[in-house]
Amino acid sequence: MAGRRVIGVREPGEATELRAALLRLRRTSGLPVVFGGLLSDARHARIAELSGAQTPALRGLVISAGSGLGGKAIALSRPCAVTDYPSARHISHEYDMAVAAEGLRSVLAVPVVVRREVRGVVYGALREPLTLGDRTFDAAASAARDVEQALAVRDEVRRLLAATREQLTEPDAGPGTWEDVREAHRELRALAPRIVDPALRGELLAVCGRLASAAGGDRHRVSGRVRLAPREVDVIACVASGATNAAAAGRLGLRPETVKSYLRSAMRKLGAHTRLEAVVAARRAGLLP
Repeated sequence: MAGRRVIGVREPGEATELRAALLRLRRTSGLPVVFGGLLSDARHARIAELSGAQTPALRGLVISAGSGLGGKAIALSRPCAVTDYPSARHISHEYDMAVAAEGLRSVLAVPVVVRREVRGVVYGALREPLTLGDRTFDAAASAARDVEQALAVRDEVRRLLAATREQLTEPDAGPGTWEDVREAHRELRALAPRIVDPALRGELLAVCGRLASAAGGDRHRVSGRVRLAPREVDVIACVASGATNAAAAGRLGLRPETVKSYLRSAMRKLGAHTRLEAVVAARRAGLLP
């Protein structure tokens, strides 16, 4: 039995992130074949990304929780491996035809787990029945973590985008609401550089732009006269929250010296002499909410 095949609906960015993690896994581990897929529901993952495959046998294969090696990893929420797939006794063999067509023998599967929920599975394989070492397991676990982090960031961005859209539609925003808007703006700006998917990143930055201009036209904005680099805006947004250079560096994944350099450049462009003046000027320029 080769397994069911369906067309799973996944966001393009998720496929990009999974593909990148698999390519890193193949490069760092030396495994000749790597592949994986994300879950379309609580119990099924579709193999959508492959590197090193010689046949189309695995592509589109739907892995059910508990079935085969990957299904076992999904069900147990932990890595699983076999030295010789065809003769392995501790897995079921629904997918033997596809595995045999690709000539795989030694295989490992690592689940992608985000907030205790299995979201996908990453595989690595040899065409020989050899024991996989710790270095290979570590590389596969690292690839799964890369996907986990990317999905966690994507989830957080989606949550923040939904919340900020709701805030933007409120007709009368009080002081508390504007503090929420400013915090959402800071969080979204900090997440933007970590988004691989250009469409999602563009959507995020567009919402940031709406947040920055959402206070109305009574603030005499002069955005046409001031142009800050994206990272300069990020730093000013952190400064607006009261963050020190060190704290801003931690939020943005930068060195404190780099934050200081961006802040100095932004202050010069804004004509500000203090951090407070820079924040006020950035808000007047429509760069911050």
